[in-house]
Amino acid sequence: MKKLAEHGIRPLDSAEKKNGKKWNLMEKLFLGLSLEQYVSQVIRNKFNWVLGAILAIGIPFIIYRFIFGLGSVTHSSYDYPWGLFLGFGLFCMVPLSASGFMLGTTVEIFGRHDFEPIERLALLNGLLGYLFAVVYLLVDLGQPWRLAYPMVYSFGPAAVLFLVGWHVATYLSVQVAEVSTAFFEWIGWPAGKAFIRKGTIGLTVAGIILSTLHQGALGALFVYAPGKVHPLWYSAPFQWIHFFVSSIPGGLCMVIAVSTIVIKTMSWRCDERFKENLGDLTLKLAKGASMGLITYLVIKLIAVAHDNEWVYLASGWGLWWLIEMIGGVVAPLVIFAYGIRHKLVGLVRIGAFMTIAGVVLNRLNTALITFNWKLYQEIPHISEIIISITIFAIYIATYRFILNRLPILYAWKAQPAEAPVKAEVPVAAGRESEQEMPAGA
Repeated sequence: MKKLAEHGIRPLDSAEKKNGKKWNLMEKLFLGLSLEQYVSQVIRNKFNWVLGAILAIGIPFIIYRFIFGLGSVTHSSYDYPWGLFLGFGLFCMVPLSASGFMLGTTVEIFGRHDFEPIERLALLNGLLGYLFAVVYLLVDLGQPWRLAYPMVYSFGPAAVLFLVGWHVATYLSVQVAEVSTAFFEWIGWPAGKAFIRKGTIGLTVAGIILSTLHQGALGALFVYAPGKVHPLWYSAPFQWIHFFVSSIPGGLCMVIAVSTIVIKTMSWRCDERFKENLGDLTLKLAKGASMGLITYLVIKLIAVAHDNEWVYLASGWGLWWLIEMIGGVVAPLVIFAYGIRHKLVGLVRIGAFMTIAGVVLNRLNTALITFNWKLYQEIPHISEIIISITIFAIYIATYRFILNRLPILYAWKAQPAEAPVKAEVPVAAGRESEQEMPAGA
């Protein structure tokens, strides 16, 4: 991509070419390049080789799991019913995807239009996070063709998992609608975008209600197993609010992390509005994350005091709890305070990555590491690890595919902007000479 950019080639960001003709679907998928040029860019990208290697190894394991069952790739048992598929895929992906309803609410409900440059990125992060949380769940449950039975034919309204399932399914539909405006711009269907925009307020309010409920309901799932999770990570009266409150800094910091990776690795796809406002928006997101972190810290301490669990702090598990709290909550708070005060965007980004690590560690501790803490520690099966990494690699590949094409990081234009004079770039026979899209994959 950098080599093409040196020749003045602009990314595809408008509905029409310079000659007034519209781009067709294949040209949009190939970013305006010929098949030869596009494949050349894909091959030159070393990260694509890494993803390809992961998929080549992992996909056969996924197929093996569906053929021979869950027991062939995990150590699941009645003692440890949840492995990485749920411990990481569901309990970690969902809180890190809370950015959708928060940024949607910020812009559409509270009128903070200064956050518009990253609103679509936050919505996409929420959509893909929930979508792949469902993928992890289906890999764990198996028989995805029977999903309609517990959702439609055999209601279980008294079950928290039924509540979570319906909330996630409904909210996923809401997020698809919210992100579809970018897709409708890309395919050139303004009527579809206008229809969705008419219901933006309703979609946003639905997102607030649904996301608030199921974020807390994930924590309420552990009320089913009192005494199994270590007391420092379990408090029946506060369990749901621990999960809900921690999802707020997790989601906001995920937007900071993703935007950081994007601006470092694919700045060619970002327009000037995104680039110019990102530093200021990163500091503003960090302020919101700080408020979420301090609230979460206070509630965790109140829970320990309420249940009188101070004695556990003197044990090995207590040391592990302090490492989680100091490294994932207190340290990011200090970093955010100093970084925001002195406008150090780079330092704030470090704090965001630490916060994400803290949220992931908390969920793994609750669902896996401290689960059945009085019995034994379950080590995930190697096949389970490979499958989890493979699904996450598909998540990253899907993320990149969408960001390269849809107007998430840039504003879609009806007419192409004037481009600087560029050097000649070879174009495959039969292609129009004015094509000037960047490569990506």
